Amino acid sequence: MPHFRIETNVSRENIPKDFVSKAIPILAKILRKPSQYCVVSVIPDVPMSFGGTTEPCATANLMSIGALGVEQNKEYAKVLFELVENELGIPSTRMYITFQNCPSSDVGFNGTTFHQLLG
Repeated sequence: MPHFRIETNVSRENIPKDFVSKAIPILAKILRKPSQYCVVSVIPDVPMSFGGTTEPCATANLMSIGALGVEQNKEYAKVLFELVENELGIPSTRMYITFQNCPSSDVGFNGTTFHQLLG
């Protein structure tokens, strides 16, 4: 159910091959969610400018059913910005993260929604 999606102008060949698999346990740990439900995706090679330059930059979205909030998002932002900067070389000053708290009825899985699955 949690999904951390990054769109970046960094080229595919500069994205570490193991980035998404390394990011999953980090995402699961900070959100306190089972890793088998976590998704991390990177969309590279996006024509993108941040602040008028095309130096490495990104936008990201963290979607989760619950676990998001004012105080929690500060913790998540710290960890996720560090992850992206260390692994993808995108400075935290050249990226935004939006936090999206979805109702369980708005996320489908395995032919139904999490609202039904979570009862």
